Amino acid sequence: MPTDNSHNTDSRIQRLVDTIEPKLIEIRREIHAHPETGFDTVRTAALVERELKALGLDVKTGIGRTGVVADIPGNAPGPCLILRADMDALPITERTGLPFASTVPGKMHACGHDTHTAALLGAATALRELAPQLQGSVRLIFQPAEETLESGAKAMVADGAAEGASMAIAFHNQPQLPFGNVSLLRGASTASSDEFKVTVRGVSGHAARPHQAIDPIVGAASLISQLQTVISRNMDPAQSAVLTVGQIQGGESQNIIPDSCTFEGTVRCRSEVSRDIAEAAFRRICQHGAAALQLEAEVEYVRGAPAVQNDDGLVDQAARSLSAQFGKPATVEVGSDFGAEDFSYFSERMPSIQIYLGAGQAGRDDRLHNSDYQPDERFIGQAAVALTRMAVDLLA
Repeated sequence: MPTDNSHNTDSRIQRLVDTIEPKLIEIRREIHAHPETGFDTVRTAALVERELKALGLDVKTGIGRTGVVADIPGNAPGPCLILRADMDALPITERTGLPFASTVPGKMHACGHDTHTAALLGAATALRELAPQLQGSVRLIFQPAEETLESGAKAMVADGAAEGASMAIAFHNQPQLPFGNVSLLRGASTASSDEFKVTVRGVSGHAARPHQAIDPIVGAASLISQLQTVISRNMDPAQSAVLTVGQIQGGESQNIIPDSCTFEGTVRCRSEVSRDIAEAAFRRICQHGAAALQLEAEVEYVRGAPAVQNDDGLVDQAARSLSAQFGKPATVEVGSDFGAEDFSYFSERMPSIQIYLGAGQAGRDDRLHNSDYQPDERFIGQAAVALTRMAVDLLA
């Protein structure tokens, strides 16, 4: 809960971050110029290790292959709070023209993870100063591979990063929100992310004599249409989901019916119940729909990260703490997004929350995963302040 001298806490946290904000921006720009994708965040992890060791922290590296972990102990026993930032970039060619633009062809921090890493380093600096007033400890987690199907969060959890922790906080820059705004979501803040690949096998033949073949392209088209009923006729409308076919490939010539046709896509759900229903219906439609057309369907269905579930108690605490810190009410809504986020591997183990902070610049209309994405760098300082304030109030 917030301390009695909350106004003094507001001011002290802000002063601590204001002092280091120019350095945090320099760190962000250094990371931005040298983006690394997936688990290949070796250079970024080394920078994080260097900064954390400069604070006198005991740093563990190689967690989840290239993740970095460090604990900040408080002055008394208490719970362990995780603060997590992701470090990886995307396989996108940057087109911002900024002086610190990516120097690595085909890679860019187009999701703002460079700002996340810098912000958590800022929070680490502030919390190191404020540690004597904490009851418990803060665990800093710098994670690789958030943008890939093979999850860095899952790998870090497997290596013990969540052991002994009682609650966890993640955060994300939000270009749709102007700088200075805070958005909190109740319930699921993201969706699960599952991927599928279906290979429909038939019998090839001449395009002029289709009766002598068994056409997998027609079969694939039929299955794709039927699969839309997974959402419209299998799901409770209150528990919606998204099924998208993003790729289809079949045939090599206009006058040949091929032996096979393949299509791939994703299924997004906001609850585990919906997820189970979706997979069962998907497999049933593919198997029986193909058989009805004398075809065979080989289904590869891979489950990715589950949905992030925000804890109501932490949402309420964040609304109090951040509204008090910034002097502006945080927006609290019920989640409705179908994006994916592997912070869910932490949220399924303990009470957790993902906080969204505005990073939109005036006069721009930025979006994440865009080659010209330019977040407001003031986000870095605000995120550092927000994380610090949450830690101080939760561990008071």
